[in-house]
Amino acid sequence: MATYAIGDIQGCLDSLLRLLDKINFDPLHDILWFTGDLVNRGPKSLEVLRFIKKLNNVQVVLGNHDLNLLSVVYTNVSLDPKNNLRAILNAPDKEELCAWLRNRSLLHHDADLGYTLVHAGFPPQWDLNKAVSCAEEVETILRSKHFVEFLKNMYGNEPSRWSDSLMGWERLRCITNCLTRLRFCDIKGNLELTAKGVNAISDNYLPWFKLSNRCSKDLNILFGHWAALQGQTNEPNVYALDTGCVWGRCLSAMRLEDKARFSINCVD
Repeated sequence: MATYAIGDIQGCLDSLLRLLDKINFDPLHDILWFTGDLVNRGPKSLEVLRFIKKLNNVQVVLGNHDLNLLSVVYTNVSLDPKNNLRAILNAPDKEELCAWLRNRSLLHHDADLGYTLVHAGFPPQWDLNKAVSCAEEVETILRSKHFVEFLKNMYGNEPSRWSDSLMGWERLRCITNCLTRLRFCDIKGNLELTAKGVNAISDNYLPWFKLSNRCSKDLNILFGHWAALQGQTNEPNVYALDTGCVWGRCLSAMRLEDKARFSINCVD
């Protein structure tokens, strides 16, 4: 039995199947972890959801594009023409798939394996306990009858800094941004949510995992979201797994038991 963490798929089912062949995935014994963004620009987002939903031994954390799909389905958020989600919107099992999706986690921690899975990252103020409790706040409302109101209030870059005193939609929005959108941050915990490359907008901001004062330094963290890193963090216990499959680069996996890496060139 082995556990494999796989980076952002974004609707690239054919590449996922080729990667599973490469690692000799055994669905009866192996476990798959996914960094989120199961859907978006790739050609087979619907098929990706159906395939992963049927797997027995799987852990999925939600990414910003997964949450966007829920917003498109349940609120008046417009479908971006660049996002290849129309097949899901027209699918007869749309409600079943979206119900399954909104019951996924925003963070997964396995104490036995010693790894923490998240889509984007942690602000410097959060240790594991804080991250878990904050993730549970959003998970709880996503699974409740109030989930549509949450989705309507989810978007925005403010508050730009986490505080324990935050309340209501502002608190939930800030948690969501940290776990599903974060790339750059400053030492005080101010989030910079516009830059997508490897360079921040100013020297005050660093990749969240490079901050010297972050409280999550003791964790082995697996994350996706940041294809521009091309799988490199230069940090011994922080593992970037989004290697840009949907942009024509690679889909990558890491076997957690021995940290072996696997990748295939994307063809979708």
